Amino acid sequence: MATDLKEAIQMLVQERGIPEELVQKTIEDFLLAAYKKRFGTAENAHVEFSEDGTEVTLYAKKQVVADEDFEDEVLQIPLSEARKLAPEAEPGDELLMEVDPKSFDRGAVQVAKQRAQQELKEIQRDTLYSEFKDKVGELIIGYYQRERNGNIYVDLGKIEGILPRKYQSPREVYRPNDRIKALIYEVNKTPSGLQVILSRTHTEFVRKVLELEVPEIYDKTVEIFKIVREPGYRTKIAVYSRKEGVDPVGACVGVKGVRIQALVNELEGERVDVIRYDPDPVAFIKNSLSPAEVEQVIILDRNKKHALAVVKDNQLSLAIGKQGLNVRLANRLVDWNIDVKTAKQVEEMGIGKEAMEAVSAVFSDLDEQVEEITRIEELPGLPPHIVEILSRQGYEEIEDLVFAYQDNGLEHIPELTEEDRQLIGKILEDAVEIVEEEETAQGITEEGEEEYVETYLCPECSAEVTPGMDRCPQCGVELVFTDEEEEN
Repeated sequence: MATDLKEAIQMLVQERGIPEELVQKTIEDFLLAAYKKRFGTAENAHVEFSEDGTEVTLYAKKQVVADEDFEDEVLQIPLSEARKLAPEAEPGDELLMEVDPKSFDRGAVQVAKQRAQQELKEIQRDTLYSEFKDKVGELIIGYYQRERNGNIYVDLGKIEGILPRKYQSPREVYRPNDRIKALIYEVNKTPSGLQVILSRTHTEFVRKVLELEVPEIYDKTVEIFKIVREPGYRTKIAVYSRKEGVDPVGACVGVKGVRIQALVNELEGERVDVIRYDPDPVAFIKNSLSPAEVEQVIILDRNKKHALAVVKDNQLSLAIGKQGLNVRLANRLVDWNIDVKTAKQVEEMGIGKEAMEAVSAVFSDLDEQVEEITRIEELPGLPPHIVEILSRQGYEEIEDLVFAYQDNGLEHIPELTEEDRQLIGKILEDAVEIVEEEETAQGITEEGEEEYVETYLCPECSAEVTPGMDRCPQCGVELVFTDEEEEN
């Protein structure tokens, strides 16, 4: 009995992942339910486990009463019978009497068994839910089990996951026992059990695979700015480096393209473009249309984010892509509306060469008037990860950032590295004109022009006084100024 119980508990703990204390609680509930079914109440029932958990005993707690007062055989025991078990028993004492579960009728056992199975099922569902809920957004590897209505059921070990048809790439074909790597996209509780939804089409799947293949992304030396994807056809990834001297695109591609090829293989041959992120929209738009070469980018309307990319005739189809896929992904990547034209098409639109140069010059001539910037995200060259850190710390305006940098060099923000702080200082120095205030008192001349007047402190009450005063206006003490002070 002890061995069977121990093995049953170990099986539930190891195979179903249910904590041992919950298994014992379920066994206790099972016995109490059977006792209640047999005797009509479980108020006086008591369950005990041995220290090693291999034995369980069910007791009935009964009160000792005089033989003539005996009325309830479930809750009471007559004194004459009690003294056979405990010779020193007296009326009012309580005895724990062992109950053999084998004495329960079949109906009581069946009810208790159904209740225990239901509790175990709920415990297992809650345990697995807690485990997999913490893994949402992570990669997991499973094996193809079966397919139904286009949905693939994947063996994940403790549970079966679902890879819906809409989250499968059009390129992929699976057979029984095929190994499947997927993203845990969603975990839900349902009346029938736990539902783990998998995905191979979301951009986060691409991000996680890149973290495995590119150490610089995993350790945050290279950051992913944005990923856009048309599953099964093309993916564009914009990256930038947080460390000077590290080529973000080269790090992702790897020597002889070995790293990016690993991603392409995982995506079953899907085309992948790794693009350098640039805070300058002109440069970013030019990069986003890769693999096409762009001759010129003209900003048509900055407020509406409308731009024109000019390419050579032999680059037009490459820039647009099959069914417009390349330019459509570029639009989503840079969040601009990009028109792709050849130089001849631009002329036919009525935009001549001189007009093109004039429009472009509006945004490139540094001698022209520049709109004043006030927001931190508008600072040129400030990486997105630094903007995000500063925003979390409550810094939105450039003025606030300047004061904080002058105060302690932003050392109170531990998330910023020393390189980050130096970069912020350089950007502020290049982009922001800092005017220091004079510490002297300010006065107004008769002509209305501002002038600075030197102030001194009264030797008696420390009130502010100026040369030319005979007495202190506050305490009335006589004032004496030197010739040099009078001249000042």
